[in-house]
Amino acid sequence: MKLSTSILSSLFFAALACADGEFNVLSFNVAGLPEILQSNGESLDKTTATTQIGKKFSELRDQLDVIHVQEDFNYHATLYKYDDHPYRTATSGGVPFGSGLNTLSNYNWEDFSRTKWNKCSDASEYDCWTPKGFTHMRMELESGVYISMINLHADAGTEDGDETARDSNIQQVADYIDSWATDEAVIVFGDTNSRYTRTDDNISVFSSQNGLTDAWVKLIRNGVAPSKGADAIMCSNPSTTNNCEVVDKVFYRSSKFVTLDATAFNYVGSDFEYDNDTLSDHNPILVNFTYTVSDDFRTSELTGGNYGEVFFNDINSLTDGSHPTKLSFRGAKRLDNVGLTLSSGTVLSHGGSGGDLSELTLADGEYWTKATLCTGTKSGTLRNFYISATTSKGNALSAGSKTSDCTSYEAPSGYQIGGFYGQSGDNVDQLGFIYIKT
Repeated sequence: MKLSTSILSSLFFAALACADGEFNVLSFNVAGLPEILQSNGESLDKTTATTQIGKKFSELRDQLDVIHVQEDFNYHATLYKYDDHPYRTATSGGVPFGSGLNTLSNYNWEDFSRTKWNKCSDASEYDCWTPKGFTHMRMELESGVYISMINLHADAGTEDGDETARDSNIQQVADYIDSWATDEAVIVFGDTNSRYTRTDDNISVFSSQNGLTDAWVKLIRNGVAPSKGADAIMCSNPSTTNNCEVVDKVFYRSSKFVTLDATAFNYVGSDFEYDNDTLSDHNPILVNFTYTVSDDFRTSELTGGNYGEVFFNDINSLTDGSHPTKLSFRGAKRLDNVGLTLSSGTVLSHGGSGGDLSELTLADGEYWTKATLCTGTKSGTLRNFYISATTSKGNALSAGSKTSDCTSYEAPSGYQIGGFYGQSGDNVDQLGFIYIKT
């Protein structure tokens, strides 16, 4: 099956059914290692190939919403010269300084971070020559609608050292999701260097531990992954079928805030050729998604910086119909703690024990409906310095030190502020609000 640009376009404009919106993701290893280290067996020189990739990204910009690239090393400037997506990560450098992981997007994001692998192996490749690892960002599809997106490039090769390192890489991402994407919608897409058919690969941990679904397994394999120990289902380049397996993969899950549904999966290598030559030794993967925002829960945008020691999300404490009965804030120079007592008796608390305590008990039928957060810098990083709350009956509570940089939030009609999500340590470094029905 040859996927032309017109087919790619038609996939993008698939019917939405009852969804609130649609977007797609592309994972593409752009083979940007220095040519002297690795030619990838392609006919084109790498500068020409990267130029054409960048031009294709630009040409198809309205049809390629979020692109994760791997091996974007020494030809990065060329790629960005010709691409024109409005939001792009800054390079971490070429070999041997950078990870080769970057994102080009039609959406903005919060909380971008890079994490290096705990373990690498040079048993059969050059995996330890660069600080390979994974990136994480919270992509904002619309106001307050975030999807945690992870790009990765795992250890390559099939020697014992490679398998051990790669299994460690995949497990590291799975554990990170448990800690830093708690109860969030997640999409992991990148070069896993893993196959289901390999006996020693642990790629299924994303499903067993994190509850993620492989888009290829769902849409092409009818939900049944290839068996360990079976013959590899190899692809040509560009692939003429979606039935084969590559090491580049797309995993996803929904949350109580937003439901994700993968609606189309395709290898689109035939859309990335120049004079009948492939531009990389990897088939790029395109997956279309629809998303539906929950009617029971909504979220505000995040305020502050991603410098907390832990990520928190109160959603699971709010699924039983509980609502706040008391607000508790602590603050002095900065915002130290935010807390709520729920009608179920559950006490929510995020941050440290410093500052002065301020509390407000809500009357029957009284709801927290408005909030203001003010930010400032501490040690060169953005933090929350102040919070104020106003209830449906006009009562108010505040803590911390007000600054000139403030953002006001108001629960949508029929909703109240019922919980928090964000990052904290001794202070409340980042904060967003969870809206629940009144």
